[in-house]
Amino acid sequence: MFIGEYYHSVDEKGRMAVPVKYRKELAKGAVVTKGLENCLVLYTAKEWEKIAADVSALSITQSNNRAFARHMLAGAMDVSLDKQGRIILPDYLRAYGSLGKKVVVAGLYNRIEIWSEEVWQTYKKHTESQSEQIAEQLGQLGV
Repeated sequence: MFIGEYYHSVDEKGRMAVPVKYRKELAKGAVVTKGLENCLVLYTAKEWEKIAADVSALSITQSNNRAFARHMLAGAMDVSLDKQGRIILPDYLRAYGSLGKKVVVAGLYNRIEIWSEEVWQTYKKHTESQSEQIAEQLGQLGV
């Protein structure tokens, strides 16, 4: 289970240290891909297999399904931890996520999101200001 919010940096070679408490799970293999809201998503290899199977099972007759599959699957890259517990974030994914030197690593139970620190702060401020409305809508769904 991944939880917590961590502030890290990305070096000139695109390497980012993974929080220590996440490394054991990711050492068995991991995949990073494009997320939503311009963040990156890091999955364990096991979780990625489930996600990829679900996405690839979507009907290709629907344009939104094809677009989402391309977004998630074509953007994906296998990553592995080096001896210092870092992963390399490919250039195209760093560009997609507008990642500079400072990033936020957010644990979200079965996945890890990687955000530009600036974009994260803006997103977080916006969603926190609407937390009551979000909670009310989720309550109507029985959550």
